[in-house]
Amino acid sequence: MKPPFTLNNRILNSVIAISANIGRLEQQYGTQLHLRKQNRIRSIHSSLAIENNALTLEQVTDIINGKRVLGSPQDIREVHNAYAAYEAIPDFNPYSTRDFLKAHRLLMQDLLPQPGRFPSKDVGIFAADGTLLHMGARPQFVPDLVKKLLAWARRDDTPMLVKSAVVHYEIEMIHPFADGNGRMGRLWQSVMLSRWQPLFAWLPVETLVYQNQAGYYHALAEADRANDSTVFVEFMLGMIEDTLAQYTTPVLSDKISDKISDKISDKISDKISDKISDKEQQFYTLVRQYLHTHTSVNNSRLQALTGKSAATIRKYLAALVAAGLLQAEGERKQRIYRLPPEHLNP
Repeated sequence: MKPPFTLNNRILNSVIAISANIGRLEQQYGTQLHLRKQNRIRSIHSSLAIENNALTLEQVTDIINGKRVLGSPQDIREVHNAYAAYEAIPDFNPYSTRDFLKAHRLLMQDLLPQPGRFPSKDVGIFAADGTLLHMGARPQFVPDLVKKLLAWARRDDTPMLVKSAVVHYEIEMIHPFADGNGRMGRLWQSVMLSRWQPLFAWLPVETLVYQNQAGYYHALAEADRANDSTVFVEFMLGMIEDTLAQYTTPVLSDKISDKISDKISDKISDKISDKISDKEQQFYTLVRQYLHTHTSVNNSRLQALTGKSAATIRKYLAALVAAGLLQAEGERKQRIYRLPPEHLNP
């Protein structure tokens, strides 16, 4: 049975834009394995942060790289589990109930008494004051609902971009597990998309979902009220489209970096060596390359370009502004950065 949703013009336009950007992204990033790992770590950090995991991006990176981190044992376990689940994405059959349960077991190992099993009791989402926000399907119906949902996804010829978002929403609506449903919905959309286009195995759409968390929950609530996932599909396609737009921005290769560095005037070079560190010089070179074809840049876009955390980007940008190499405009999340007029054509 087909879940309720409508293919409207907004959705179709997003599908067209996303498909166009995928080809460009394949050429730019297809062979950059280090970037894939950075993006996977960002996906894991963001998906867990949505569920109130308190670890920073740097801590998540350290955990995955085998370093010791001070933090809640549960938060650390969630990182290990999520990494195992995301690493297994290529092995999952997106239409298999067995693999669906296996993915949940990987995500929730040592966090639930029976990970990878459908619940035997009613499951709901409650507000802090105890108010019921959403009641999942009755436990006796859950296995059949999940099986039918995945069977529909296997048979239906709806574009995968749309179909994966519908499945994501339906997982949240069915709420098939005692815990981990949000993580499973986001993971399983990535599983489905990566079967269609392998780039989605490492593209960190979860990062923008986390940055737009209020919109994510609003879209889920609106879809619940309408008993129709169209608004949620629109939201998720918007997140995918925005993520691709960030990652199809040209990134410096070593050759380009050298050329840009050679073009910096002696006056600016003196300022660089006197006032900022080597790492900040490298970061400044990347910013100059970006601003060669764009009028401004913000923290979020630089996170996408570099894979570094918001805090690290803020620190670098502050150093460049203090050195007179960038100008800042606006406040907080609206802040943008430009090259000073005297540095536009060194």
